[in-house]
Amino acid sequence: MESISIGLLGLGTVGAGVVKIIENHQDKLSHQIGCPVKVKKALVQDLEKDRGLTIGDGVLTLHPEDVLTDPEIDIVVEVMGGIEATKEHLLQALNNKKHVVTANKDLMAVHGPELLKAASANECDLFYEASVAGGIPILRSLVDGLASDRITKMMGIVNGTTNFILTKMTKEGRSFEDVLKEAQDLGFAEADPTADVGGLDAARKMAIMSTLGFSMNVDLADVKVKGITEVTADDIEYAEQFGYTMKLIGYAHREGEKVEVSVEPTLLLNDHPLSSVNDEYNAVYVYGEAVGETMFYGPGAGSLPTATAVVSDMVGIMKNMRLGVNGKSAVNPQFPKKLKEREEISSQYFLRLHVQDEIGVLAKLTSIFSNHGVSFEKILQNPLNGAGYSEIVLVTHKASLDHYEDILMELKDYHAIHSIESSYRVEGGEKG
Repeated sequence: MESISIGLLGLGTVGAGVVKIIENHQDKLSHQIGCPVKVKKALVQDLEKDRGLTIGDGVLTLHPEDVLTDPEIDIVVEVMGGIEATKEHLLQALNNKKHVVTANKDLMAVHGPELLKAASANECDLFYEASVAGGIPILRSLVDGLASDRITKMMGIVNGTTNFILTKMTKEGRSFEDVLKEAQDLGFAEADPTADVGGLDAARKMAIMSTLGFSMNVDLADVKVKGITEVTADDIEYAEQFGYTMKLIGYAHREGEKVEVSVEPTLLLNDHPLSSVNDEYNAVYVYGEAVGETMFYGPGAGSLPTATAVVSDMVGIMKNMRLGVNGKSAVNPQFPKKLKEREEISSQYFLRLHVQDEIGVLAKLTSIFSNHGVSFEKILQNPLNGAGYSEIVLVTHKASLDHYEDILMELKDYHAIHSIESSYRVEGGEKG
């Protein structure tokens, strides 16, 4: 091969990073694959926009077909975002025998199986490392580095926006709304942050990771999702009093043949490795039967970190091209999907209640919990000045989800409960 030609779908922040790495690391790329790499075409929306790059004449185009049908383009790199229209572009590229790299977790979470099937049918590679955790090579580690092991649990911080917000709330005692505005001003949060703060972005990533880590088709709809919009400074303060740190945690656990996958605000013991992951950084904790515990840490977004993962996928494809083994790396899931039932999911729980300040309320609460076989590990009661109510904050011992949800229903019906202020999962407080 005299050279390998790349076609870009999109030339925004990540696309510009890809171009910079190809230009600045050309000597290393040529050494690894034996020939130069060049960007031949890049699909954009505005030909005149200043991107801070030196781009050759004729590279930019407004027409997708110039990338998707050009016989000289070997690899299509998708960094434009979107789902349905983008899926059609990538199917066209694969059907035209072009290999594909994408950083699009939304697309892969929704249409990944269809695209991977098309890639296999056309003997093409479809790599998507950059779709999860930016510059952290977590997907490649699950598929290759830990290929000989059996993954039993994955938990991590996989959304930098929410981690930045919770870090600020924890360190500075500020409200969610206040810190969100700062995150938007600094560019860490989108103008519409719903997908991030609502947990959907993290859920898409956990669906992808679970599919690969457990070799089972886990869909987005299988992920239980709760965002951080209701987390308050009071919740975080009480968590600190009990020795916990609040994080939005993606959690995937396999026991036997069944799995559970969730994204929700979670209290972690302060000495848990994920508790010290702050600001916009991401980290994923992986448990394997053979390797034990491993953690992957690094920047979860940004132009060059994400572009590094994109270009690494390109290098993998180019090496496969030299070996003539493209389209051979995709492995169909080994196991049928089996999800845990409510009674098979267990955890500790943090609960904050406002109750009438009267005799017998605490005894009644204890009775409701004990009737479902659930006991308290920690409990705190404070009067709410002038309100006629007390605040009760507690952490349970490990309980099944069905029992805990039944308890919440009983609490809502109990006349002395003014409000259930918050309820969160607790991870790491008990072993086993």
